[in-house]
Amino acid sequence: MPDTRPAVLELDSVSRVFRPPGEPPVAVLRGVSLRVEAGETLAILGPSGSGKSTLLNLIAGLDRPDAGTIAVQGRDLTGLGDRDLARLRNRQIGFIFQLHHLLPQCTVLENILVPTLAEPDRAAAASQRRRAEGLLKRVGLADRAGAFPGTLSGGERQRVAVARALIHQPPLLLADEPTGALDAAAAGCLADLLMELNRETGTTLLVVTHSLDLARRLGRRMVLRDGRLEASAEGAP
Repeated sequence: MPDTRPAVLELDSVSRVFRPPGEPPVAVLRGVSLRVEAGETLAILGPSGSGKSTLLNLIAGLDRPDAGTIAVQGRDLTGLGDRDLARLRNRQIGFIFQLHHLLPQCTVLENILVPTLAEPDRAAAASQRRRAEGLLKRVGLADRAGAFPGTLSGGERQRVAVARALIHQPPLLLADEPTGALDAAAAGCLADLLMELNRETGTTLLVVTHSLDLARRLGRRMVLRDGRLEASAEGAP
């Protein structure tokens, strides 16, 4: 009997067109469809300007498509108002940026807890702090909880960003060029961490990247080219 459970992520004929003032419209995405199952790891490759970050922003609910639908855990993001979309994004989707976007005035532990401030819950505050401390231990930074981002290396900052993205135990973890600003050693360590977290927690992982080394670590690879998503041959793009 076929599995009829909803995918963690499903895109159906998603298009996005940018309309710069005084210039012709630019179709960045053209009818993109995609299904990602629970626990899957997927890399999306593509040349610069192909729309990879645009696609990730749409999936994260940071932008809205001009056509098509995007569903996370079976819930259509395109039908949500801004308030409900922000709540779903905060709880269901973790996001790791190329540049960590840590708050310099906050400690490492405080940065990890930032997503919990969107909907403060005093009853849950203690358990959230314990989870943040556990995540810091998991990413190898338990001794840096009170440090400020300016005292960390680039690889350490990205590990803090990973912990922050996981504070709500999201079923979907998105990463936008997570190793792009790291040297080879730090990039390898971060890739190891992401794959270990996927195996241990079952969190679905979707990464957009230029790095074939990182992409080959993931279970499935696709290429975004000319606004369309297609299966990747080895060595693409």
